[in-house]
Amino acid sequence: MKKTLELQFDGTWVLSHRDDAELPVSALRTKLSALGFECGEGTFTELSVTFDGAAMSAAEAKQRICDAFNALYPEESSALTIAEETDEDADEKAPEEEADESDADEDDADTDDENEARRKALEARRQELLRRLRASFGPDDDEEEFEDDEDDEGEEGGSADAASAAATLAKIEALVGAKEFKALAREIADIAPEIVRTGTQEVFLGQCYLFSIGDGCGLTTYLTLLARLIGETGLCKMGGVREEKLGHGDDDDAFRDARRALWSGSRGRVGLVCIDISERMGRTDSLAFKDFLRTVEKHSESAIVVFRVPFVEKDVLARIRYSIGDLLNVRTVSFPPFGQEEIRRFARSEMERYHFSLTKSAWDCFSERITEEKSDGRFYGINTVKKVVKELVYQKELQNARRGTQDTVIGGRDAKKLCAREQPAGVTGEEMLSRLVGSESVKRQIAEIVAQIELALQSGGERPCLHMRFVGNPGTGKTTVARILGKMLKERGVLRIGNFFECAGRDLCGRYVGETAPKTASICRDAYGSVLFIDEAYSLYRGDDGSRDYGREALDTLIAEMENHRSDFVVIMAGYPDEMATLMEGNAGLASRMPYTLEFPNFTREQLGEIFASMVRGHFACDEQLLPAATAYFMALPDEFLAAKKFSNARFVRNIFERTWAKAAMRCQLAGKQTVTLTKEDFEHASAEKDFAVSLPKKLRLGF
Repeated sequence: MKKTLELQFDGTWVLSHRDDAELPVSALRTKLSALGFECGEGTFTELSVTFDGAAMSAAEAKQRICDAFNALYPEESSALTIAEETDEDADEKAPEEEADESDADEDDADTDDENEARRKALEARRQELLRRLRASFGPDDDEEEFEDDEDDEGEEGGSADAASAAATLAKIEALVGAKEFKALAREIADIAPEIVRTGTQEVFLGQCYLFSIGDGCGLTTYLTLLARLIGETGLCKMGGVREEKLGHGDDDDAFRDARRALWSGSRGRVGLVCIDISERMGRTDSLAFKDFLRTVEKHSESAIVVFRVPFVEKDVLARIRYSIGDLLNVRTVSFPPFGQEEIRRFARSEMERYHFSLTKSAWDCFSERITEEKSDGRFYGINTVKKVVKELVYQKELQNARRGTQDTVIGGRDAKKLCAREQPAGVTGEEMLSRLVGSESVKRQIAEIVAQIELALQSGGERPCLHMRFVGNPGTGKTTVARILGKMLKERGVLRIGNFFECAGRDLCGRYVGETAPKTASICRDAYGSVLFIDEAYSLYRGDDGSRDYGREALDTLIAEMENHRSDFVVIMAGYPDEMATLMEGNAGLASRMPYTLEFPNFTREQLGEIFASMVRGHFACDEQLLPAATAYFMALPDEFLAAKKFSNARFVRNIFERTWAKAAMRCQLAGKQTVTLTKEDFEHASAEKDFAVSLPKKLRLGF
């Protein structure tokens, strides 16, 4: 005879264990199943347990359940309540019970009313607990994950909505890029009818995915569309989408959130769980990770798992797939970073979504702004593109509001306001170079290099290699000259585009194994037809001590790019003279591919004063005493200070100019003046601050 016990858990207590690897109901279900009990699916606070009444008494069953619970949660026994048992085999009633049934009808009516009232009270309590559980898992969780399925209709696995599935597939096909993801979506749409017909959803749910995608490249969008397509094709009833990340360690904390995400799906629904394993890319063979994969396998019918890693080399991705494939069926999907044309296509679709469009000159400004966003080596894919589009739309709507117009076409004048650097109209690169203070030797070298390149092109010979080394201390004009050089080469038809991309040496390095080469190649690809300026390039080389360093991998990729595209873009490596010499000595292949070396000397005291004067004249009015006072200050700088490695030359001048500007602006604002005029006193206050106050160390005197 089968008997059932109803177990109830205190709701508040359940909430206190929401961060456990498994919630209490799941943990106790596993333990009781091992003891021979038959357990229902249960809810967050309820669990039905069935046992053989002929082999075990109710009291014995209760005691075994309590012992199992206490083993899991010592000293927390009060959180569990076991209701009276009920008989499962109604046909085995005792004869005397059957004889008394006719006499109990009136009592049964009263009991039914009491049971109905109790049922409603329990249901209200359960719904309140579900609400609290949803809230406890945070605002990022989709509430669909915890929805009940009592009102669901249709065949098991969900009713297919052909129209919705077709619309979702069309939306996926309209995405920019994502070639492999689109192929996966078509495959799912093709196989779904056959899976549903044969009822073999288990085959589909037994597959997981490995997405190789960079930060800011639309992962959440792809996950949402994938979940929607799976649900609408009738493969299963889909719950929400969750994104979790595995930690680096092998303890329970590293896997806790991911395990909880696997368990948290509601009855009858399948959740899509994305687990970022970036920090474990080099340790996918560890015992702890393999144990986690067994947990994923165990929950294959309640969770579709997508493992996420950065966009990495194919061989690294294949190794990760092989490791996961020991226990799971894995499908890899790569998402290469957007190219220039794909960025523009995506931006155009975003503009159309806001019902705006751009003129040709505005698109040129848009490309310039994206170049500026990329120029520091920190670009966040479509997130950055969306940001720029929203800025353009906002500026246009602001102008419409002020002008009383409703123009939806963004022109070049509107878009130009978002560009950080405004080049002087009609000024050539050669003129910009001639206006630079000092650097006469550098100017001569630049003129010679440009003339040599032009001569090689005019003679019809092979296009020369354009890569260069800029060596010198900070603030000696390396970045400024590199930017002007790109403009000059563009004006002479040597470079197709002539944009300027700037990054630090370590920006080429990835964070994980296999990420560096694609990242370096992507940065180079953006700079095709332009100048790639790598500051502190020596940081890529840390000697031949045999240690694992991504700088070596970045250098190898960079050298290959410099060779394969030597006539299409200019790589300029910049840094301190000694460190750059060490870099070239340790990389013979690199040195041979950089035929030009420009040495940038420190500025003299007179040149520092001239640079300050040019900054003042280009921005503000000043009193007659300012420039003589500034000149006297720079002429008094000691040799030890100027020769120090940390002295930043023109950067030092700019800093003191901006500090003087700030002092003057505050003074004029307090005086109620509308215009700012720099004075000798402003400069003296600025130069007296600790960043600019220069004093010689006192010499040690012997004796008394």
